[in-house]
Amino acid sequence: MTADTRVLATAQRLGSHALNWLDTGRRNGFGRLPDNTVVDLADPNDAYKPLGELALAASLVLRDGVTGPGDTRTARGLLDFAWDQVRAGDLLYERQLRHLAMTDPLETYAHFARAGYRHAAMEELLDSLGRLRAVHAVEAEPNRKLAVANARRIVGLADRPDWAALAAATWLGATPEPWAVDWMTAYRITHTVFHLTDWGARPDGLPEPVRAYVRDWLPVWLDVWLEIGQWDLAAELLAVDACVGEPATGRQGWDALATAQHADGLLPRDSEPVDEDPEQAFRDHQHTAVVGVVAATITLSRALGGTPVAT
Repeated sequence: MTADTRVLATAQRLGSHALNWLDTGRRNGFGRLPDNTVVDLADPNDAYKPLGELALAASLVLRDGVTGPGDTRTARGLLDFAWDQVRAGDLLYERQLRHLAMTDPLETYAHFARAGYRHAAMEELLDSLGRLRAVHAVEAEPNRKLAVANARRIVGLADRPDWAALAAATWLGATPEPWAVDWMTAYRITHTVFHLTDWGARPDGLPEPVRAYVRDWLPVWLDVWLEIGQWDLAAELLAVDACVGEPATGRQGWDALATAQHADGLLPRDSEPVDEDPEQAFRDHQHTAVVGVVAATITLSRALGGTPVAT
């Protein structure tokens, strides 16, 4: 994969600053689970989903190994923090045990497992659940089925999903009229690519017709969301660009994100004003910082020869 050296330098700076902004938030006490958190969470998006996203970004930094030693240490510290918050996996295990059909414990656990944080009872439970017809019969959106399949692949569970069929069932797999895309569909597109390629580690996991379609239309979609200042979605689209092979979008997206990033590393989700309260700002923009780290890491990794796939 070839890439503009200016793009790589911009991506490296942006990702490093975003990673350190996340770490500053951690050291300020932001992002911790409330002391009374229980496994029967009413809304995991408001509880440990942000911790799983933090683990995703940090685990990819460690997996791809394209940052300096300072960022590597920061990523390890963030993973240690998030693992401690989910009680070394016990919270995820207990939630999965009580709610067999839920997928968020597995998907969260996979990010830790990628970086070597393992929970034997959780993996035994997941292996057992994988043999239940009831679990496989759960009705879910096609891109969510891909998320589960990739999470099980990361953990190392003995599944043999039909990746081609899973891909074909998605919006992206149908290669629809590109002008029909909307904001939510665009996020589904990005995650279809992430799960099929395991966050850039398996670029060949994207079927060739889909790859060609994405490369043709990704620059157009990116222009649309850059124009209206949707920085979170723009960062996800830049991560997609790195996952599919030779970059198709050029410098514009990275330059725009770098301009939007604050001096302290905060990467705003959109063009609306950032809340003056630091903790609220952290809650509002943590996801975009995570995506910035992910996009930068995959971009650098692919440019430097690709992410090795574990056998």
